[in-house]
Amino acid sequence: MTDTPDRPSVLPVSVPQDEQIFHGLGVSPGVAIGVAHLHDSGKVNVPEFKISPDGLDAERSRFAEAVARASRQVSLLQRKARSMPGSTGEELGYLLDAYQQMLKGSRLVRGVDRRIREERINAEAAVQCEIDQIVQGFASMDDAYLAARIEDIRDVGRRLIRNLTKTPFKPFALLPRNAVILAEELTPADTALLDPAKVAGFATVLGGGASHTAIMARSLGLPAIVGMSGLLNRAGDGAVAVIDGTEGKVILNPTAETLVAYRRKRAHFLKQRRQLHRLHKVPAVTRDGTSISLQANLELPAEIDGVLAAGAAGVGLLRSEFLYMNRSDLPGEDEQYEIMAQLVRRLEGRPLTIRTLDAGGDKMPESLGFGDGPNPALGLRAIRLSLKHPEILETQLAAILRVGALGPVRILLPMVSAVEELQAVRGVMEQVVRRLKRRHVPIASPLPPIGTMIEVPGAALAADALAWQSDFFAIGTNDLTQYTLAIDRADEAVAYLYNPLHPAVLRLVQFSAEAALRARIPICVCGEIAGDPRYTALLLGLGIRELSMAATNIPRVKQRVRCLDLVAAAGRARVIMDQSDSTRIARLVDDFNSGLPDGS
Repeated sequence: MTDTPDRPSVLPVSVPQDEQIFHGLGVSPGVAIGVAHLHDSGKVNVPEFKISPDGLDAERSRFAEAVARASRQVSLLQRKARSMPGSTGEELGYLLDAYQQMLKGSRLVRGVDRRIREERINAEAAVQCEIDQIVQGFASMDDAYLAARIEDIRDVGRRLIRNLTKTPFKPFALLPRNAVILAEELTPADTALLDPAKVAGFATVLGGGASHTAIMARSLGLPAIVGMSGLLNRAGDGAVAVIDGTEGKVILNPTAETLVAYRRKRAHFLKQRRQLHRLHKVPAVTRDGTSISLQANLELPAEIDGVLAAGAAGVGLLRSEFLYMNRSDLPGEDEQYEIMAQLVRRLEGRPLTIRTLDAGGDKMPESLGFGDGPNPALGLRAIRLSLKHPEILETQLAAILRVGALGPVRILLPMVSAVEELQAVRGVMEQVVRRLKRRHVPIASPLPPIGTMIEVPGAALAADALAWQSDFFAIGTNDLTQYTLAIDRADEAVAYLYNPLHPAVLRLVQFSAEAALRARIPICVCGEIAGDPRYTALLLGLGIRELSMAATNIPRVKQRVRCLDLVAAAGRARVIMDQSDSTRIARLVDDFNSGLPDGS
């Protein structure tokens, strides 16, 4: 989206129709007003039939040729991605590298070949069956990033099926200026090739907030919404359409009054974005002079441009799971080192906090080769998995120690529940340090701080003991809320009960913060509430001085920090912690925020 006024002259003159409003998940903020363009994703109807025993070799060869052709197609896209500017090309490059991994002996390719041999079905049907099985497993994951990889797997599957059925790819047709794209699904490659000079925004039926498509939309500055059920049944080419990526709303055939209101909203959004951008180099300091460290959560290395553009004080949480996804082998020490070294160099002295592998149970990458437990959420996962298979932890620690020679890094351990786990990790690190020194490999000096992630109630309640064994704390409020309230956020039947303002959750945050203060170690909040200005005053009032969030949220939180009086925030926090009713707590939070001055 560009900072230019709307051009209402391009909107078509059509027979008036009733205004229609659809709701979905806003994944890239902003307002777009333009002409609806229905995009055909090129979905192919897949036939299924039996292959005779003497035709199996030919069918397997046909599939192998489709895989080879898909690999060549991805190679062409990789060359195109290298010519694209900034983070857009880099992000697409990482994604296409993952596509190539999936096309080289991955579970997908092996599984399809096995189905052809054992079930004696045609290659197209085998691809579809294997994709459906993989997607079913990913869809049940209670992790937005990992579940969002469904989109990547489907995209590779569609490419294979198009090659097998010889269905030509249907690229975007010539688009009118200010086109609003409506589609069942857009692949990340589709999204990266959109021209923001022509495309005003898009909405899709499928997709998620952590998907590569969503990341690409934010990189391009295009307002975008996913999860728009029923949209395509009512939309038509050429209709006037409004995309509100902030509220997750699509309006078809808006009335004159609605258009005026959204033109004003768009102008306000652009003005606010310019104001927030001016905060890039302004320090995050409260009105009474307390400095707050606002850092970024990083899902993928390609997001580092956005981190720097937002003025982050560093990376408070690098999720290392991306290293293990969409591949059948484990990443080696050198590979991990090279990726993390690029990030350290780009940060130019800002700290990089690397969370060790947080996988297991229902989010087990294929490359690990371990099975699921009977209760994945409570089973062998995160730090438990790393200690059960120390070779994985040793490789990660070795790479991090080497990267620490280039700049400041911290090590964060996920899902810690006992002091013994911290002690075990320190023992493993001592062994790795000795091995690296014997090889005369440069490593961090002093050694990187080791931090505990507080995300289970047991860790919060034992925070005093953990604090004396930890160099810092990071509170993962998403999991802490979920485990405290026994609520699965992915379960629509109980998701409404998920509430970070529940008194029990707040008391666990308070216990953790007070334990960190007594032990004189830093404490950071890196869950979703860290990036929501609604909670900023409460968190600072509880003693938190570090917040880590999606980079796009940093300017808004910084604006809130700069209009806060810390003494007043601490006073309100004390009042809140005396409450036992979530509704009362929410009113006290919102009442305090409503009285704050403008921090810009």
